Amino acid sequence: MSEIHAAVGIGLLAANALAAGWGAVAWARKDPSVVFWPLLRLAQAFVVVQAILGLLLLAQGNRPHDDLHVLYGIAPLVVSLVSEGMRVGVAQRELEGIEDVEALDRRERVAVARRVALGEMGIMTVGTLLIVTLALRAYQTGG
Repeated sequence: MSEIHAAVGIGLLAANALAAGWGAVAWARKDPSVVFWPLLRLAQAFVVVQAILGLLLLAQGNRPHDDLHVLYGIAPLVVSLVSEGMRVGVAQRELEGIEDVEALDRRERVAVARRVALGEMGIMTVGTLLIVTLALRAYQTGG
């Protein structure tokens, strides 16, 4: 099972790097990307599967060479959850001071929605970049 754990780890790195790169380019261009979200969800799925595999290996008595590996292995899951929580706050901040969204004309509603999408994408992109960093460190400490 450790070979599967290693292979999924490579997939985790690749999927998160792709999502981070795509999100960073789209965010820099101020162009909300529809493609980013499926890439992000795929990257998050790799994080969940990798954490489960790692915990199963620990339960079977397989210990990594460095105990920090477990911390670096679980941290991406925490980062993903915290990023999702922060993402919720973007819409709340953008809608502060707007009494009635329906009262806005179409152009203003589109502008608000665009700001929300870009803000959410920015937060999730930073999260995926952090996950790539943590996953690289997990790889280094895995032995």
